[in-house]
Amino acid sequence: MGMSVSGGRGGGSRRGRRGNRKQLVSEINVTPFVDVMLVLLIIFMVAAPLLTVGVPIDLPETQAKALNSETQPITVSVNSQGQIYLQETEIPIDEVVAKLEAIATTGYKERIYVRGDTNADYGTVMKVMARISAAGFTNLGLVTLQEQDS
Repeated sequence: MGMSVSGGRGGGSRRGRRGNRKQLVSEINVTPFVDVMLVLLIIFMVAAPLLTVGVPIDLPETQAKALNSETQPITVSVNSQGQIYLQETEIPIDEVVAKLEAIATTGYKERIYVRGDTNADYGTVMKVMARISAAGFTNLGLVTLQEQDS
C-alpha cells in the first residue's frame, strides 16, 4: 500500500536491466514470404489450364505433332450443332470474315486456328475455312488432339 519513490536517476536496478537487454535483429524473415509464394504458385498452376478452355468441343485425334506458338492465335470453332464461335463469342457464318479482319493485328498473315467438333458437319467446317481463305487469310490451321497410344 505504500509507494516507493526512487531518487534522482532511478537507482541501480534499472541500469542493470538496460545493460542485459538483447539487441534487436534487423533482418527480414523470408520464410512466410516463401510459404505464401509457394501457395500462390500451386494455385496458379492448377487454375491456368482451366482458364484456357474456351468453347467446349470434342476435337478429333491425329498423329500430328503440337505446334509451338508465342502469341495467342485467333480461333474459330464449329461445335456439333453447327454453331460458329470466334474465340468464345458465337457469330453467324456471314460475319466470320468481317470480324476476323477487325481483330487481326498482323493483317492477312495472322495465324487462325479452326477447331471443328468430331461430330460437326464436315460441310460447315469447310464453308468456314473456305470463307476465311477466300478473304485472303493464308495462315490457316486445323486443331486436333494427339492420338493416345493404347
